[in-house]
Amino acid sequence: MAVIRKSRAQDGARNVDIWRQAVRATHDFLTPADFTAIEAMVAHFLPHADLWVAVDANDRPLAFLGMSGAHIDALFVDPACRGTGIGRALITHGAAIHPILTVDVNEQNGQAIGFYERLGFAAFGRSPTDDQGRPYPLLHMRRAAPAG
Repeated sequence: MAVIRKSRAQDGARNVDIWRQAVRATHDFLTPADFTAIEAMVAHFLPHADLWVAVDANDRPLAFLGMSGAHIDALFVDPACRGTGIGRALITHGAAIHPILTVDVNEQNGQAIGFYERLGFAAFGRSPTDDQGRPYPLLHMRRAAPAG
């Protein structure tokens, strides 16, 4: 299983690559122009972001999680590692820090919606556009703290 640690400066290029590969695998609804514009923002921001990364035995990032308080800003997994439990492990890690989590998911990204629903998230709202006003509706989802 992957180890989860804080991101480091040297992880920046790899994290951008993970983002790029993951978005290409799951966001087929993005126009090429929007992909290019978003990629430019991500390439500028992501290398300096405060992230949790799941790394392999060689300390190479395989996935990352970005959070603002209890809100998941980003969760991206290298497509070669999808289905291995790394995304679930990052969510579990985030929930250990903030038991009640929220996330905004592109409504057109059925794979992500299914992933979050399997982990106990449920939609509680919707926005007709993404955060930049693009025509990509967002579902607002919340995962309650486990009973116990």
